[in-house]
Amino acid sequence: MNNSEWAESYFPIYTADRIQSLYSTSTMPIHQIHENLTVLMAVASGKGTLRINDELYELVEGMVILIPAKRDAVIQTDLTHPLHLYTLSISTQEQTRSLPAGTMGRPSVLAAEPSVQIFPYEPAIAAQLEELYVHRLPGNEVRHLRNQILFHQVLMGLLERMEARYAASEQPSMERSITYMENHFSEKITTEGLSEIAGVSRSHYSILFKQITGFPPNEYLSRLRVHRAKELLISGTASLREIALKVGYKDEFYLSRRFKQQTGESPSGYTRRRPYQRVAVWCAPYASHMMLLGLEPTIIISESSEYVSTEGMPSPQTIRFIHSDSSPELVKSALLEADIELIIAANLHLALNGLSPERLRSIAPIAEIAWMELGWKEHLRFIAQAIQRREQAEKWLAAFEKEEQQARQAIQQSQIVNETLTILVIKPGTLQIYGIRNIGYVMYQSLGLRPPAKIAQEIQRYGDQFHSVSIQLSELQDYEGTRMLVIVFPDEKGSKAHSESIFNSEYWRRLEAVKQNRIYDLEQEEWVSYNPISIRLQLGRAVSLWTGTQ
Repeated sequence: MNNSEWAESYFPIYTADRIQSLYSTSTMPIHQIHENLTVLMAVASGKGTLRINDELYELVEGMVILIPAKRDAVIQTDLTHPLHLYTLSISTQEQTRSLPAGTMGRPSVLAAEPSVQIFPYEPAIAAQLEELYVHRLPGNEVRHLRNQILFHQVLMGLLERMEARYAASEQPSMERSITYMENHFSEKITTEGLSEIAGVSRSHYSILFKQITGFPPNEYLSRLRVHRAKELLISGTASLREIALKVGYKDEFYLSRRFKQQTGESPSGYTRRRPYQRVAVWCAPYASHMMLLGLEPTIIISESSEYVSTEGMPSPQTIRFIHSDSSPELVKSALLEADIELIIAANLHLALNGLSPERLRSIAPIAEIAWMELGWKEHLRFIAQAIQRREQAEKWLAAFEKEEQQARQAIQQSQIVNETLTILVIKPGTLQIYGIRNIGYVMYQSLGLRPPAKIAQEIQRYGDQFHSVSIQLSELQDYEGTRMLVIVFPDEKGSKAHSESIFNSEYWRRLEAVKQNRIYDLEQEEWVSYNPISIRLQLGRAVSLWTGTQ
C-alpha cells in the first residue's frame, strides 16, 4: 500500500465554446470582436487588417491568429478581396469529477498566453476550423466525437508550433536592452542608452518596450529598484540610506518617494504591513514549508506536478501549478495576473531553467533561499523570516525535536542502534549512496544511526550539503553496512527492470547484508522528499521499520 503524502495536480479541460463564420462585404466591411475567452482566428480567403489596441496586422489567406481573452479586436476587409474567416472561442474549465477535494489545478498555455500569436501560413489549421464550422451541429454522436478529436488536433497543432517557436527563438535586440536594464538597474540608465543597445529610435523603443513588458521603460526601472529595496527590507541587513544607494537612488528620501508612488505606502509601512498573502514559490518543497506555516502559495513553479497532501494539512484551495519548463513569457504572465507580492526561489532551480532573479524582479521581490547549501530546517527558518512567521517555525521545530528524541528512545531495543546502515539508491544508469539529506536525514540525524565509514567522513566534511555519492557497482562493497536500505527509482515508463542487473551481479551477492537477509526495500515516494512535512512522516515510518510495527 502506498502511504505517500504526495498528490497530483491536473490540467484544465478544453472546450470549443463557439465557432463563427465572418464574411465581410461592401455593406459590412468591419467586424468587431470582444470575447472573455481566448479566440483562434483563421483566414479562409481574402485580405484585410486586424487591429488590436495600437497594433495593426495584415490578414491574408491561410493566416492563423491566437487572440488573448478580453482583447478588443477590429477586422476590416480589403473590398477588392473580401475577407472570409472563422473564429473559435476556446474555453477551459477545471476538472472536478472523481478528483479529491482541494485538487490543485495547472494553467492552460493557450488560455494564459499574454500576447497575440501570429502564424503566417497554416492552411491545414484553417481547413480544420472550416470543417468544425460545417459540422458545428453534429447529426449523430460519431460526428460529435470527430468534432472533439478535430478540436483537440487544432489545439495540439497550436501548442506544438508555440513550443517550437519558443525553443528556436534567440534574444533579439530589444530583449538584450531589457536584460541590460535588469542587470544594471542600480546604475544610471537612460532610454536613449537603451534604445542604442536595441538599435531603434528613442520614440519607437518606448513603444516596443511597453508591448514586450507591459510597462514604459521608466516604470519598469522603478519596479526593479523598488522590488530590490523590498528584498533588502525583508532581510533587515541594511539601513534605508544604504538600501537607496544599493538600488540606484541618491538618498533615502528619494527612495521613499519612489517607493510610495509605486506601492502606496512608505518603506517603514511596508515593513510593518507584512505578512504577505500572495506568494509564488519556485520549488515544490518550499511550498510544503509555506503550507506548514499556514500560508498557501498562490503559485507553485516546479518540475513536478505533485504536492504534499496528508492528514492534518489543509487541502489546497486556490494554488496554481506551472511547470518549470514553461516559457518565461507564460511564467511572467501568470505571476503578474496573480498580482504576486513575493517570489521564493533558489538560484539553482532558476538557473536550471535559464532564469535568474534579475529576470523576475520586475514582477515582485525575490527571496532567494539556497537549496543545496542549507538543510531543510534552515530552509524553513529563512522562509518563515521572509513571510514573517518565525514564531510558528520555531514552535514547530521545537515540537519536532521532541519527536526526534522520542523516536531515538523508541528504537533503543532494536539491534540497528549497534550496527551500520547503508542507503542505496538505484536509478536508471546510476548507483548512489545517500548522505544526510532526504531519507539520510531521518536515519543518520534524527535517529542517530551509524552510516558506513566513507559516508560518515563525507557527512563530517560537508554537513547538510552532502546529498549522495555516485559509485560504480564494483565499489558497492566499500560502502557496505551491516544493514542496507534500497530504493529503486523507476524509469520514465515506470519500469524497475534496470535494477535486476544489480541484484543478479556477483558484487551484490558478496554483500554480507545480502547473505544475512538484512536488505530493506523501500518506496521512493515515501522516503526521498526533503521538506518538514515529509521528514516528519518519514520519522514515523522509520520507527515502525526498526521496531517491527509496520
